[in-house]
Amino acid sequence: MTSRGGHREISYFLYAHHVCASKQEVAYEACLQLDRMVWWNLLIFILADVSANWTDLNLPTEHIPFFFSNNPDTKELCHQDPQCPYKTELTKEKCWGYEGGCPEEKRMSSPSCPGDSRGWTQRKEEQLDMFWKGADFGYIKERRGEMKVLCAPDTQEDSLLECVKYTRYCRAKNIYFDFTKSKLKEGNNRFREDVFSGGQIGGHCKLDKQALKAEGEHKSALQSWFAELEFYTSLPYRPIKDKKCDIVIDKPTYFIKLDAGVNLYHHFCDFVNLYASQHLNNSFSTDINIVMWDTSPMLYNDLFSVTWKMFSDHPVISLNEYDGKKVCFKDAVFSLLARMRYGMYYNMPLVPGCHSSSFFRAFHQQLAHRIGLHQQGPLKDKIRVTLLTRSTKYRKILNQDKLIAAMKTVGELDVNAVDLTWSMNFKDQMEVSHNSDIFIGIHGAGLTHMLFQPDWGVVMELYNCEDNGCYLDLARLRGVHYMTWEKKNKLHQEDEGHHPTLGAHAKFTNYGFNVEEFLRLVLKAADHVRSHPAFIEAKKQKHGRTNEPKAEL
Repeated sequence: MTSRGGHREISYFLYAHHVCASKQEVAYEACLQLDRMVWWNLLIFILADVSANWTDLNLPTEHIPFFFSNNPDTKELCHQDPQCPYKTELTKEKCWGYEGGCPEEKRMSSPSCPGDSRGWTQRKEEQLDMFWKGADFGYIKERRGEMKVLCAPDTQEDSLLECVKYTRYCRAKNIYFDFTKSKLKEGNNRFREDVFSGGQIGGHCKLDKQALKAEGEHKSALQSWFAELEFYTSLPYRPIKDKKCDIVIDKPTYFIKLDAGVNLYHHFCDFVNLYASQHLNNSFSTDINIVMWDTSPMLYNDLFSVTWKMFSDHPVISLNEYDGKKVCFKDAVFSLLARMRYGMYYNMPLVPGCHSSSFFRAFHQQLAHRIGLHQQGPLKDKIRVTLLTRSTKYRKILNQDKLIAAMKTVGELDVNAVDLTWSMNFKDQMEVSHNSDIFIGIHGAGLTHMLFQPDWGVVMELYNCEDNGCYLDLARLRGVHYMTWEKKNKLHQEDEGHHPTLGAHAKFTNYGFNVEEFLRLVLKAADHVRSHPAFIEAKKQKHGRTNEPKAEL
């Protein structure tokens, strides 16, 4: 925890310590005395500088004990600094679950598996373990256990390359990129695999060529970084020290290959995996660069760009800004990707019968905190219902006015109908769903808004259009209650559907719904909200005990 201008002074102290330790002719006692002086001055410097910078953590208060668990030096600084605002968090022993020796009772929460695994596992313990490893912080633990050094440094000035299995995530120090022949401003292929050849990417370190080559099985645009790293070369020079770089990037940098910025469901594959990468890197600073690895000059249409504030204070950089140059990055992360096999969120083999990933709850909290979403509820006497309308050609609710009118006959329901299109600021959209106790919509990417709902929320996929698992699984990950239409004979399909190439298709038509059956489901959802422990507690905190009988005078 230091100010951004304080690193130079700290580096001086550390350098003095390094020099003393490396000089054999310096007497041991003299070196020890200098050692004490260095670290004492370092501590004094940090403590003198840290008081005004605790806000740089920029974490939800609930996350602070977890951060302290993985950053004991920062925890000690909080102990020492009288201005640290997190004193009450110091006594809370918490861990995410990927740390060594983290007992289950100290985690944020544990998954629940009340349902049957449908043959996926033989025992309940196996079912819980599969969900934990596939969809919770156990996934981070698995990846951490795979981390392997592929190019090893001898000194601090050398380079480093280390990766998880299949190069789905990598870290690099002092890495060299030669883009002089890459032609990044030509063509329209966003994920070219011919950007580098031997000697055009690498560092000064001892490369295990066979180990690197063995990680190529998942080579694919959005599944691994192997295409970019397979020509990593052990260079005979230190690129930065020997001034081989046109540009040297000091700021920590995350590389990311983006999925689809015009589709909410797919773009959040990017964001969820970038958050997972932060956990792998044990770093949540927003003073970082994010570089979009796009090997074309095409513009990227990002309808949800405000979400980048969750990760960085700086604009996303396009890779083609480095076209024609030799560029070195002192500290780089190749982040987890959107469409990995057995990945997080997408292509995830989610065991049936389980719900409530603490990872997805933490993602929700971090997003709400850093974007600045404000929870206005629970309301004292109302349950907030949002009906997602559609201005698209297909999957419209044919009788939505009647459904809205029916809900408004129930005095307890505060009903809001919205069309969340690109014309509405995305933060304002998130505010809507963040303040929706019940969120209702037909199958479509807009249901991804369940990620922003409060913990007590219900998402009702009014009709799943014969795609049963997609948003059910997302609801299970987030831990909100999922509902969908139960009686198909009380649903009217306008026609057979008209997919442009596949013919009749349930997603390419419109639907009407029986009003009485719809209202029955909404009231059932309201019952769930009303009885949810998180809703009850939040309501008590906001409004006090409102249901206690008044004493007679």
